[in-house]
Amino acid sequence: MEGHEESVTKHEQLLQHIESLKIGTKISVRKLAKSLGVSEGTAYRAVKEAENLGIVITKERIGTVRVEKKPRNISDQLTFGDVVDIVEGHVLGGAEGLDKTLHKYVIGAMKIDAMTRYIDAGSLLIIGNRDNAHSMALEQGAGVLITGGFGTSREVKMLADRLSLPIISSRHDTFTVASMINRAIFDRLIKKKIMLVEDIVASKPKVNMLKVTSNISDFDQLSIETGAQHFPVVDEWNRVIGIVSRKNVEDLAGDQNIEKCLTRHPITVGLQTSLASAAQIMVWEGIDFLPVVDRNRKLISSVTRREVLQAMRDAKNQPQLGETFEHLMWNGFAEERDERGRLFYHGVITPQMATDLGTISHGVLTSLLTQAGLNVAKDLSGGDYVVDNITTYFVHPVQIENPVVISPVVLEMSRRACKLEIVMTYQDHLVSKAVMTLQSIDHA
Repeated sequence: MEGHEESVTKHEQLLQHIESLKIGTKISVRKLAKSLGVSEGTAYRAVKEAENLGIVITKERIGTVRVEKKPRNISDQLTFGDVVDIVEGHVLGGAEGLDKTLHKYVIGAMKIDAMTRYIDAGSLLIIGNRDNAHSMALEQGAGVLITGGFGTSREVKMLADRLSLPIISSRHDTFTVASMINRAIFDRLIKKKIMLVEDIVASKPKVNMLKVTSNISDFDQLSIETGAQHFPVVDEWNRVIGIVSRKNVEDLAGDQNIEKCLTRHPITVGLQTSLASAAQIMVWEGIDFLPVVDRNRKLISSVTRREVLQAMRDAKNQPQLGETFEHLMWNGFAEERDERGRLFYHGVITPQMATDLGTISHGVLTSLLTQAGLNVAKDLSGGDYVVDNITTYFVHPVQIENPVVISPVVLEMSRRACKLEIVMTYQDHLVSKAVMTLQSIDHA
């Protein structure tokens, strides 16, 4: 136990150290471990948690950098200030306009006259050291990103200041900065789509809880006021020590202390836990209530199974934003039904799905089989599922450009679970087979 407390203390010290660093400081796991006298594994875990907290970010070709924590309500659009951070640039002029958003960027690989047709207010011109193009873009209401580490003339800087439109310089070339901006936009769209526990907690007015000194009468009174049947129990430092539910207090006298009937060491989640993870925890543990705590285990709020499921359903009704690798792989497969009305899927193995040897990656293959199984289960029951177990057999290799068919068959289905056999074939020959068990999120 002492070793655990020491580990927690070192972890906290590392996080506090990272938080104390100046914005823009580069962070190395090795240097962090050496300066604070901890193992590289401990330093790595602290850096990953700092990344989850949003106080550091890993940038392509730059490394891990201390950044200012951004609010959760991520915008679809980048600001010019965001671009400065993304391309590791510095501002030559027009700093007052860094908070302005941009709706597109234009690469200036053309003559001035041709450029003017594509540049308008709120756009960003990416170009080299062409002063006349810099001033033209600013006059049309656009910001300017100069690549290759070049600068610009004094007159252009003064124009940028007067118009409050940023002119930025980056040491990277045009292709690199365009790739970095594209990646940032793509990641931002995906992050916006993924709902976190924080999104539920933000809309809840107050935290309902009981103290370790409370009694059964306090539970009954709070339950009548809120209509809730579960409450976290905290100590004098607001740290969660347990959960008490209606089941725990049945047939107990009103003056009995709550500490004697609570469930100790409850499973908890943090603000940055995804709703999908919270739902899986509830399914696997058979629980309907999760306290939300900070990294010191102090109570922030709580979420129920119903709140998590409703938020996940609402998220699915939102328009499609960024696409993950899984979406990109699955989008190439078409859905059809056989003569018995059963779903099956067909598609072609693309080069991105292959290994260096030209055959399909086993990880990709498993992902495709899993997605097919989840779709069929949802089609039959209308509910959502998480994978409980999957056993996969790789029978024959599949090459690039091979058309394959995925045919899931439900072996058994109940309110709580679904078992399927999923077969992938190529030209009617068996390629792979999986047996998968799913757990329903919708039923406790």
